[in-house]
Amino acid sequence: MRSINGTGLIVAGLTATLVALIFPIWSYADRSGTGLDTLNAQTVSTRYGPLSALDRDFITKVRLAGLWELPAGQQAEERGTTKAVQTAGEHLIEGHTFLDARVREVAAQLSLELPNQPNAQQRAWLTELSAARGNEYDTLFANILRRAHGKVFSVVAQVRATTRNSLVRDLADDANTTVLDHITVLEDTGLVDFDAIARDAATTGPQPVTSSPAPPGPARSPSPPVPVTPSDSFSLPPAASRPKPADTGDESAHPGKSKDDKDDKREEKDTEEKEKEKDE
Repeated sequence: MRSINGTGLIVAGLTATLVALIFPIWSYADRSGTGLDTLNAQTVSTRYGPLSALDRDFITKVRLAGLWELPAGQQAEERGTTKAVQTAGEHLIEGHTFLDARVREVAAQLSLELPNQPNAQQRAWLTELSAARGNEYDTLFANILRRAHGKVFSVVAQVRATTRNSLVRDLADDANTTVLDHITVLEDTGLVDFDAIARDAATTGPQPVTSSPAPPGPARSPSPPVPVTPSDSFSLPPAASRPKPADTGDESAHPGKSKDDKDDKREEKDTEEKEKEKDE
C-alpha cells in the first residue's frame, strides 16, 4: 500500500512538472494579443514592404504636425519680439512645407488618406498662442512647440529603427533631420523650460501608438490632401555629408598645376636674361 502511494506521488509530481513546462509554451503560441500577433494582424503588404500600424500612425502624425506647426511658424514671424523667435518661425515654415510635400507623396504611393485639419489638441495650442502677446507669446511659442517636437522626435526614432517599409524609412530620415533642426532653433531662443519638459515626460510617459486593426486593403481613391503654403524664406539644414565639388578646371581647382605654370615662366625669364648677358 505504501509502495502504491509513493508511486502515485511520483507520477503526480512528474505530471505537474510536465504541465508546468508545456503550458506556457502552448499558451504563448496559441494566445492572441501578443506583440507579434498584434504586429501581424495590423500589418498590410505593399510593394514597398510591410506597412504596420505604427507606420500608418507615423504618416498621419507627420501630416498633422505640418497642419498646425506651419501656421504657428507664420504667426511667430509676425508676433515674435526677438530675432531668435522669428528665426524659429521661419524654420518651422520651411521645414513643414518640405515635410508636407513628402508625406503627401508617400501617402499617395501607399493609397493612404490624410487629415486636412489639425486635431483638437493642436487647435487648442493654436488658440492659446493666438491669445498671447509680447514676451508671453515668445515664451508660450518656444515651450509649446519644443514639447510637441520632443514627443514627435521619439516616434520618429522608433519608426526609423523598426519599419520594414522603404517609403516610411525615407520619410523618417527626412522627419528626423527636420524635427531636430526645429528643436535646435527653438532651444536657441533661450526661453525653453527644460525642467518643465522633464517633469512632463516623467508624469505622462510615452504616448501609445494607435492600435486600430489593419485595413482590409489600401483605399482605392483617398481624398487628396490640401498642400500647405510654401515659403522660400529659409533653406533646410544641409545634409550630414556633402558630395565633393566637381572638377571645374579653373586655377583654384588645380593649385598644383597653377604653381608649375608659374615656375616654368620664371625659368623662361631667367634663360632669356642669361642669353642677353652673353650677347653683351
